Amino acid sequence: MSAFAPEAIITIGSFPITNTIINTLLVDSAIVGGVIVLNKKLAKIPNYFQNIFEMVMQGFYGLAESVAGKNTAKIFPWFMSFFLFILIANWSGLLPGAGSIGFFEGHGEDRHLVPLLRNATSDLNATLALAMISLIATHTLSIRAIGIKDYLTRYFSLNPILLFVGILEIVSEITKLISLSFRLFGNIYAGEVVLGTISSLFAFIAPIPFLLLEVIVGLVQALVFSMLTMAFMSILMTPHHAEEH
Repeated sequence: MSAFAPEAIITIGSFPITNTIINTLLVDSAIVGGVIVLNKKLAKIPNYFQNIFEMVMQGFYGLAESVAGKNTAKIFPWFMSFFLFILIANWSGLLPGAGSIGFFEGHGEDRHLVPLLRNATSDLNATLALAMISLIATHTLSIRAIGIKDYLTRYFSLNPILLFVGILEIVSEITKLISLSFRLFGNIYAGEVVLGTISSLFAFIAPIPFLLLEVIVGLVQALVFSMLTMAFMSILMTPHHAEEH
C-alpha cells in the first residue's frame, strides 16, 4: 500500500528530494520539451499530427470561450496549463515501472519498497500548491480586469449586509483552496492505493479494468480542476454591476 506522505530519495542539505518532486520535474520537462518540438515543427501546411493538435486546441478554446467569454484570451493559458500538467501527472503514475521500480528500506517487517517515481498529484503538498497557484492567479487576473477598487468592494463595504456577504466571499475563497486540493489528492491517492492492493493480489488480467478506470479518473480530475479554475477566474473578472445585471 502506498505511503500517505511522499518518500525522500535524496537530500540536498536539509531539503529532501522526494519521489513526487522527481515526478513533477519529469512532467514539467515533458511539457516544455513537447512545446519546443511542436513549435519547431509548425508549418503553414500542417501535417497529420499538427492537424490533430490544432483541432484539440480549438476544441478546448471553444469550451473556454463558452465559459469565459471576452476574457478567454487571458484565462485560456491558465486553463490549458493546469489541464495538461494535471493530466500528464495523473497518467504518469500508470506507466509501467511507476511505483514499482525503487529500492527497499527498513528491516524485517518494516522492510518496504521506496519507489523512485510517484504520481505528483497523489501528494497533498503538490495539489495544495496547484490550488494556491490557481487562487493567486485568479485574484491577480481579477484585479487587472476590474481594478483594485471594484475588487475590494467585493469583500469590504460600509453597508452591514454587503460586509457580511463580503465575509462569506472570503470564507468561500478559503473553501475553494481546500476543495480543489483535497478533491484532486483524494481521487488520485485512492486510485493509487486500489491499484497497489489489486496488483499485490492478482499480478495479471485483474488490474486491467482498474487501470482503465484510473485513465478515465485522471482525465476527469484534470478537467474538473481546470474547469473550476476557469469558472472562478471568469466570475472574479466580471465587475459587480455586470454580475447584478
